[in-house]
Amino acid sequence: MSDNILSLNLATTRQQWGFAEAVDGCLRHGVTAISPWRDQIAKIGPSEAAGIVRDNKLRVTGVCRGGMFPADTAAGRQAAIDDNLHAIDEAAALNADCLVLVVGGLPGSSKDIAGARAMVHDGIAAMLPHANASGVKLAVEPLHPMYAADRACVNTIDQALDICEDLGETVGVAIDVYHVWWDPNLAAAIARAGRMNRIFAHHICDWLVPTRDMLLDRGMMGDGIIDLKSIRAMIEAAGYNGPQEVEIFSSENWWKKDGDEVLETCLERFNSVC
Repeated sequence: MSDNILSLNLATTRQQWGFAEAVDGCLRHGVTAISPWRDQIAKIGPSEAAGIVRDNKLRVTGVCRGGMFPADTAAGRQAAIDDNLHAIDEAAALNADCLVLVVGGLPGSSKDIAGARAMVHDGIAAMLPHANASGVKLAVEPLHPMYAADRACVNTIDQALDICEDLGETVGVAIDVYHVWWDPNLAAAIARAGRMNRIFAHHICDWLVPTRDMLLDRGMMGDGIIDLKSIRAMIEAAGYNGPQEVEIFSSENWWKKDGDEVLETCLERFNSVC
């Protein structure tokens, strides 16, 4: 059975609410799970953010985000690793289920995507000892291939699982329906992730047709073409029964609406179409 819990990724209301305001909004609507972004944590400080989480007995389904490993110099790669070590500390302070990794794309003017993927592997390997010592799981989030050049050179669940397989059981995947719904191997890949016990997060939204902006025009669940219930069934059959985390970037629609209206709609759609 599923926990049947909705988690609010705080990107969904980032234009309306800061960290504390988002928590207040969630509590008004009975939502007790959140996933903040690092800039939102930084604005109030990790200690205050951790206190808010603790005082309100919130579940933190993830911290967004670490990653961005590829760089065209050794110094750049080390700087990325150092930043990821700080991200681990922030996730640990909030007792997050995982630190989500958006791994980065091709560095500089490179055309070597295999080389970029190698940098991703090596970057995660370098941060892994600190993550393990801190009790923080790392969730690689494969992004849609349209982001392969600039945001994430890991684009399928299987590619992410290949990294996980090599690095150990505390490295898993965050399955965001927006990024993986199109994959013809999706069912088999989710089943593989389940056998490996590596599904650490499940993100939901919808894919609009047409999509006006690759990054900032995600749809509310039910407004697009993703078969959310089928993907949820696959993920639950694979053994993940945790919260579904709604994550919507919507500069021309949902970010312009009242935060309470957004959250009310998220809950209604979670219950009706997810």
